Amino acid sequence: MKHLSLIGLFLALIFVGCSGGDSKSAASARLELNDQNVDPTNTQYDGSAGFLTIGEYSIIKKDGYSEIHDGAGRTLALVPRGQPAPPDFEPTMVIYAPVERVAAYSWFDVNMLNVLGHADALVASTTPLEGWHVDYVQEGYKSGRIAYIGEPGTIDYERLKAQKPDMVMTWDPSIVPMLDSLGIPVLVTSTPVATCLATQIRFVEFLAPFFGEEDKAQIFYQKVRQSLIDIRAKTDHLPKPKAMWGDIYEKRVLVEPGNAWVAELIGLAQSDYLFDDVYGTSCIEVSIERFLYSGSDADLYFTYRSVGSGVYSKESLLRINPLLEGLKPLTTGGRALAPKPIYSQSADHLDELLTEIAAILHPEAYPGYQMKYFVELPLKDAPRPPRES
Repeated sequence: MKHLSLIGLFLALIFVGCSGGDSKSAASARLELNDQNVDPTNTQYDGSAGFLTIGEYSIIKKDGYSEIHDGAGRTLALVPRGQPAPPDFEPTMVIYAPVERVAAYSWFDVNMLNVLGHADALVASTTPLEGWHVDYVQEGYKSGRIAYIGEPGTIDYERLKAQKPDMVMTWDPSIVPMLDSLGIPVLVTSTPVATCLATQIRFVEFLAPFFGEEDKAQIFYQKVRQSLIDIRAKTDHLPKPKAMWGDIYEKRVLVEPGNAWVAELIGLAQSDYLFDDVYGTSCIEVSIERFLYSGSDADLYFTYRSVGSGVYSKESLLRINPLLEGLKPLTTGGRALAPKPIYSQSADHLDELLTEIAAILHPEAYPGYQMKYFVELPLKDAPRPPRES
């Protein structure tokens, strides 16, 4: 694909967003804008008009409340505490701000609560204590403030109701009717298409009004934006490695599409993403033939499988699925990377995540960089110590 200048790509992401219902590729969906004609800090917010839009999400200020459009296209009212709800909204479509108690499905959403300084608002999670790797959630479980409410497909609704959340943040719209019957408002924080880079770094701005923390959201946004500027400056004019992100499972082959944030970052960091022409939801299915064809030309392979699932080497990946022998980084040359367990729960350190991926793609631009979120897989498993007689 044609690589855009940093500001051109960044503005394309901000102004076009992630919306799109057709099958065109991510590359053809982007616009290239003139760097000098547009303010790169523009966040699609007009204070006088009171309008904010981020991808599929939007907030429109009304008389006495804000109209919210969530990831499922639902319309809710965000009302200041102590103020009357607008008459046209059912009670479960009204959320009172600042929100004080939250149940959350997504690790990302919990990370954003932490960015806003409201991690202590989390009172229920679909991940048990042992599945968490961040201290502010672990401490909440140990103190009894946070309750485990079951996996997403088997929610204990009585336990959820007992936690008295002001709202539930979820990627699963199918729970809305049940929570309506329980009188619990729902905010859907996912969309049918993968999260693009602009939405990934700006979603905290959408959540900020729920907690009255717009200033903290802007600080986070500007910090992450600066990391993108630094990445482009460091990687500009470097040779372009070819990268892929996905895995083969028992019955499916899943990859990150070209419109996903990691794919767009790879492109921004002067690298070629080998599934750039694929468009759709995160972890989208492709054919085994396509996966192996792209893998035969890859320089870097990012697997979904983490070191916590027993992936310690290229050899261990090949044991899990011998078909991966078709990937150049696992056999004849190249590098393979696996995420550490902390990776998926570190969106509140998004600037570090973006920088680490750039450093993996271009180690020559980041001499001495020590990885925190990924591990590079060696060719063979580490030898086991001899057994004592």
